[in-house]
Amino acid sequence: MAAHDALVSTNDEALQRARSGDPGRLWITAARQSGGRGRNGRVWTSEPGNLFASLLLIDPAPPARAAELGFVTSLALALALRQILGDDPALRIKWPNDILYDGAKLAGILLESVALPHDFACVAGIGVNCGSHPEGTLYPATDLATAAGREIAPAAVFEALASAMARQLDLWSNGAGFATIRAEWLALAAGVGAPIKIARPNETIEGVFETIDGTGRLILRQESGERAIDAGDVFLAAPPPRAHL
Repeated sequence: MAAHDALVSTNDEALQRARSGDPGRLWITAARQSGGRGRNGRVWTSEPGNLFASLLLIDPAPPARAAELGFVTSLALALALRQILGDDPALRIKWPNDILYDGAKLAGILLESVALPHDFACVAGIGVNCGSHPEGTLYPATDLATAAGREIAPAAVFEALASAMARQLDLWSNGAGFATIRAEWLALAAGVGAPIKIARPNETIEGVFETIDGTGRLILRQESGERAIDAGDVFLAAPPPRAHL
């Protein structure tokens, strides 16, 4: 593990380590990022008190299966956070790899890769809102302190995440175990069997979230039949209010 007080981006540091010949299975963390980013180049707000971590893997699977790492990572993160929150069922995964609590975004994952002279590197970048969350985002956000009703240190989240990630990588077994990962991921997925909207650059698609297929594509049921979606921003129906006993 390489821990830093501040970095531009933990993903950038991991990719640079890969280009310099690091053998991988390396975690990089930072207390603060000055240039954190999410999917599609979006800014990831990187305030101190939250978790910013990236895992560098060298040749984790055949390149055609590398995208499965997003499901491995989101499953590991969801299991780690549910452990911290006492298996709270309000914590769910939103396709492809956001973590929600009561329908609000709690954590996000950014996968990046780079071709090397003799192999390739994959980086799973993970940001968890531990003590604070941004306002005015594309999707409503929340944080662990709000969800748990108590402060939870980034170090405690990282410890649970690193342990869960090691287990899920072993289960994935370089792609051979994706069927098991898929089944466990679906058990924690948000919106399965319900109407959703998917925003893409030139269209918005609506239908019922049926499942994910063997490659991780979202299968949407429409009146015209099923449609496989490989990318897009998913918007779920608003969750029902939680009962207060």
